[in-house]
Amino acid sequence: MDRDIEVVVKHPVVSELSALFRENEKELYVVGGSVRDAFLGEIHDDFDFATNAKPDDVIKIVKKWSDGMWLVGIEYGTVGLLKGSTKIEITSLRSELYQRASRKPQVKFDSDIQEDLARRDFTINAMAVKLPSGGLIDPFNGKDDLNDKVLRTPLSPQESFSDDPLRMLRAVRFISTLGLKMDVSIKRSLEKNVKLLSVVSTERIRDELSRIIIGDNVIDAMRLMIDTGLSSRVIPELNSLKVEQDPNYHHKDVLEHTFLVIERTEPDIVLRLAALLHDIGKPACKRAMEDRIVFYNHNNVGARLARKRLMALRYPKQTVNDVEKLITMHMRAYNYRMGWTDKAVRKYVRDAGNLLPKLNALIKADCTSLNPNKVKRSLESLNELEKRIQKLEEEEESAKIRSPINGNDIMAFLEIEPGPLVGEALNYLLEAKLDGIISSKDEAYELLKQWNIEREEQK
Repeated sequence: MDRDIEVVVKHPVVSELSALFRENEKELYVVGGSVRDAFLGEIHDDFDFATNAKPDDVIKIVKKWSDGMWLVGIEYGTVGLLKGSTKIEITSLRSELYQRASRKPQVKFDSDIQEDLARRDFTINAMAVKLPSGGLIDPFNGKDDLNDKVLRTPLSPQESFSDDPLRMLRAVRFISTLGLKMDVSIKRSLEKNVKLLSVVSTERIRDELSRIIIGDNVIDAMRLMIDTGLSSRVIPELNSLKVEQDPNYHHKDVLEHTFLVIERTEPDIVLRLAALLHDIGKPACKRAMEDRIVFYNHNNVGARLARKRLMALRYPKQTVNDVEKLITMHMRAYNYRMGWTDKAVRKYVRDAGNLLPKLNALIKADCTSLNPNKVKRSLESLNELEKRIQKLEEEEESAKIRSPINGNDIMAFLEIEPGPLVGEALNYLLEAKLDGIISSKDEAYELLKQWNIEREEQK
């Protein structure tokens, strides 16, 4: 038995399940990603199994043993369960027939393990380990493909992608996360079948994009998406970033610049999405000056476009808001070299809020240029800004700056009801706090009194 497989077979959850199914004279196999990841030296807290037991029989076998069960996939033969912290899916061996323009297959539970593996997406996922012996079943040489870092399909790519078009994005994901090289037949099929993505749900597309964007080989994956046309169905704005070089101007290709920025960011979904989309406003803002190309206001335009795209992809509201803010603010720190007061630094920190580390990381990654001196100056300026922020935070915790008195205090002092006037007063006191004019409640009340008198006189 292969040592990597032995680790899986001897896992307590696997061995216990194996014994249960053997007692009931049913076959059980570890399949798919669980086997693939075992060969990669990764053992997760979730396992996929296949069995010749029908779904109702699976439920009877595991009901008392499991700590929880869900049956949302029962129509397709999948029983989900929990054992301790380990997530498990057990799917009855099946054959599937997909109807055109539908992602819901007709399922028949009359398959064997060979047929079951043949319908899987890629050879690296078309491997099974028979329990309890630990024998490897690998009819399509998935282990060799994994070692050779080659992505192939068990059957023809056309059959695979026609069965489930989401597999086209899964192919890109494995390029990004596993660093595989795509078989030429798959790439040709991607180019030919892009339109099939129209029948895939937005949520499934979004989830694959999220996995792609945080992979170690994300740039290879994004190039593949653009080359094959997949990007036009996922993030069409990317296609317009490939800027042709004007003969009179030597500005950089925005797409290549975007790739550089992504490469320089950590694999955080919000940060990577912001890096991917931070310059999508440039095509709309492109202007030719006498000696250069400029993209004035591209950050604000890009932020709006990014919000629209991420909302269309149905990303969580918080993710959309965070990405929008990062893109809106990603040009702001470049003005630091013009000379910022302490108030301006505090306002930058306050506006960035808890996104400050990500914002600074994005801005640093955005410092790309063919002129190394220009990059050096920009990074030195940003490093100086960070040191200054740290100093101010140590002195007065600028990230948590608040007015010494709150809205309830203001309403009680001025004897007013909730409304816009309370907000105006709070903003006035906050600005005074940022300017160092007030630091205590007594000073805040005194200033509020003067402000209210002046306001009444101006009526």
